[in-house]
Amino acid sequence: MPHRFLVSAAHKSSGKTTVSIGLIAALRRKGYVVQPFKKGPDYIDPLWLTRAAQRGCRNLDFFLSSHEEIRAQFAHGFDADVCLVEGNKGLYDGLALDGANSNAALARLLGLPVILVIDARGMTRGIAPLILGYQAFERDIQIAGVILNRLGGLRHEAKLRAVIEHYTDVPVVGAIPEEPRLSVVERHLGLMPANELAEAEHRIAEIADVIEAHVDLARLLALTHTDRTLPSPLRPAPTAGKRIRLAIAQDPAFGFYYTEDLEALSAAGAELVFFDTLRDRRLPECDALFIGGGFPESFLDALAANEALRAEMRHAIEGGLPTYAECGGLMYLAKSITWQGVTRPMVGILDGDVVMHEKPVGRGYVMIEPTAEHPWCAVDEHAPHAADFCPGALIPAHEFHYSSLTGLPTNTRFAYQMRRGHGIDGHHDGIVKYRLLASYVHLRAVARCDWPHRFIAYARAHCAGKHSVSALESAHV
Repeated sequence: MPHRFLVSAAHKSSGKTTVSIGLIAALRRKGYVVQPFKKGPDYIDPLWLTRAAQRGCRNLDFFLSSHEEIRAQFAHGFDADVCLVEGNKGLYDGLALDGANSNAALARLLGLPVILVIDARGMTRGIAPLILGYQAFERDIQIAGVILNRLGGLRHEAKLRAVIEHYTDVPVVGAIPEEPRLSVVERHLGLMPANELAEAEHRIAEIADVIEAHVDLARLLALTHTDRTLPSPLRPAPTAGKRIRLAIAQDPAFGFYYTEDLEALSAAGAELVFFDTLRDRRLPECDALFIGGGFPESFLDALAANEALRAEMRHAIEGGLPTYAECGGLMYLAKSITWQGVTRPMVGILDGDVVMHEKPVGRGYVMIEPTAEHPWCAVDEHAPHAADFCPGALIPAHEFHYSSLTGLPTNTRFAYQMRRGHGIDGHHDGIVKYRLLASYVHLRAVARCDWPHRFIAYARAHCAGKHSVSALESAHV
């Protein structure tokens, strides 16, 4: 019998991500197949959820996707014993006044009971009206149970259990004390990415130990079982034509990729070949290059020290290698990055320097309109999804960057007008140079933005039989 539920909280920073990681890992220990999901635009939490589940986390996002697309993404849990959706912020928080994009709305759309994580520090009798208020605010939302977090000890736990049992009908399925082992190293963009933390597996195991000791997993499963089956997910038919070898930077410095986007790239005809910008001295043989987001500023010395790879990448892009870079990838392709008084040279393809700031420069959802400079539309204007990247289209996306790009020449070509959000300068984003598109915004493969098909079609149109990097290497030698 499958089990499905949404883990939410009364407010952000209640510990729901750590609890979700621990629940997934603890359930896996007991032999359950767990499919994780994350609400909203996020790369960091899904890295941890993926690592805990050993199964790719999928993002569910009201701004970027339609209700039908969200249901289709959730269908990827059809073969899992447990589907766990981690919410963002509080249960009823959201941009819309009517709550149309809240965690509660997602629970309603997918028919999910809610497990509410409550940061109980300093609380006693006041926990009862909090729970009762959350039940009463939207009565069709089923709060199946609560997990009390950051308790002060056994006496604190006993008081809270007595209050909740006396005043409410919501079961307490877990009571977790203040526990140093649950403290995951934090950084300026939130949780440290699991791909960066060398001891990620050990940390996840410790979190699972705590969850197993303080959460009644059997009761949690009993409260969240369902008789409803999910339909088998629709998978895109593979695109006909030449397979494109796509080199993707994936390492501690660059790891922000959506599971769905990588799948869409494969379906579009890409053979995904991963490489490490910190250790690999050469680009893999490839027809195209993709450098996603990450934390290059945290690896300035290692990235700068790999001069051979930087030089080869610069030579390949100058020679016409179709390339797409997002946020951290854009930063890496700049002339330099400066952070905390330290400046290091980067690839040097972009005619600007990156400077890190203490506060976000661009943060949240964006709406971008392609300009006539956008390279992906011109490949075949009659191809499916070509219009997505032509002037007049509006593309939903998101950004989250603490850096700015300075010193760009006045004749810089931009692929996007910012209709909402900051981008590079508050008005534009998406630098176009050679066959490179580099932007601060992160695209998502959804119906209104099938960027994987457009990018791979662009790469295929410019692939001259030989793999681009191989041909360039021969010419360079």
